[in-house]
Amino acid sequence: MTATLNSAMTSAASVEEIRARFPALRRVHNGFPVAYFDGPGGTQVPQSVVDAIADYLLHHNANTHWKYPTSAETDAVIANARETVADFLGGRPDEVAFGQNMTSLTFHLARAFGREWRPGDGVVLTELDHHGNVAPWTALVRDRGITIRMVKMRTDDGQLDWDDFEAALSPRTKLVAINAASNALGTITDVRRAARAAHAIGAKVFVDAVHYAPHQLVDVAALECDFLACSAYKFYGPHIGILWGKHELVDALDFPRLDPAPQESPERMETGTQNHEGIAGAAAAVEFLASLAGGSKPTRRDALVASYRALHERGDDLIAHLWNSLAAIDGVTLYGPRPGKARTPTLSFTLRGHSTDDVAVRLAEEGLFISNGDFYAATIVKRLGVVPDGLIRVGCSCYTTREEIDRLIDAVRRMASRRA
Repeated sequence: MTATLNSAMTSAASVEEIRARFPALRRVHNGFPVAYFDGPGGTQVPQSVVDAIADYLLHHNANTHWKYPTSAETDAVIANARETVADFLGGRPDEVAFGQNMTSLTFHLARAFGREWRPGDGVVLTELDHHGNVAPWTALVRDRGITIRMVKMRTDDGQLDWDDFEAALSPRTKLVAINAASNALGTITDVRRAARAAHAIGAKVFVDAVHYAPHQLVDVAALECDFLACSAYKFYGPHIGILWGKHELVDALDFPRLDPAPQESPERMETGTQNHEGIAGAAAAVEFLASLAGGSKPTRRDALVASYRALHERGDDLIAHLWNSLAAIDGVTLYGPRPGKARTPTLSFTLRGHSTDDVAVRLAEEGLFISNGDFYAATIVKRLGVVPDGLIRVGCSCYTTREEIDRLIDAVRRMASRRA
């Protein structure tokens, strides 16, 4: 570990300090303290996020752009959230839009792009994608007559097949819509490599960063993308989606909208009255992450960089321990990149002789909450040959401890020893 990383780990909030901020972690089930391994589907929320939501609803609740105090205060809450989330993404406040969730925002963006496309124009997708980044684009096959090229995943290690990616590009490719990190396997894909290849042929790049954003600090400039979406409820916030887009492209696209609605960026990407309390909560989630850095940092972005560096180191340690321990259990099959590869602290496995439902139910009896199935990454499950049962998914979050990991390993080991 480098000196910089050692320094980051020393100054960053400890896992005990982090856990003290989450009321949900006091829950007990069947006499066991609950360990939440379901973060890839949605994390728990710190008290500060709940307080921000409550403060807005109790003291500032109004619609926007009117001439009385609570409306002006709502405008200020939203403006502050755009600035905060812009720091989180490495973009500009006037490039940050909010919506119901990533899927809804992606459908909205797809409709705007589709108004410009003609039959035979193409979109490149990948087998690693969540279907929230598949269905919005495949809908345009019916609506606009576009073509879809699906890039293969390598089943042996859960990585993108880059030869197949290059072959999928053509002069008619208008967009590459790519997943930055797989919510099923933890694979982190080299988005910048994909973006450079796409831009070389004149295509735009949309990034699904829903699973990436909780584990790797987004930098839209470094990723070289044109649009990017993520969801606050995956990084300790409320259920609300975020869409970032380059200002000049947002201004150029014909988004579906009401005629009286604002034409200016970023509001032209939004529809109707927004979830103001959710927007306040999303900003508070970013502030929470920045607060984990410890010590004084020149900017919020600097604090986020330090926090993520420390959280990434902890996550790598936890996932390596979990992977190696599960791999030693007879009957366990692990999927995705091995530790040491570009990945998030999320892994999936199956246990011979047990359905994934059975594993999930038995683990929950011991206060170990995991998710199972296809996680809307149905193509991955199909390619791995585990249909219809799916996978058992374990995700490490900022509040996950080594002791919780050991509880999970012991429980799986006991289940394997009494195989059904």
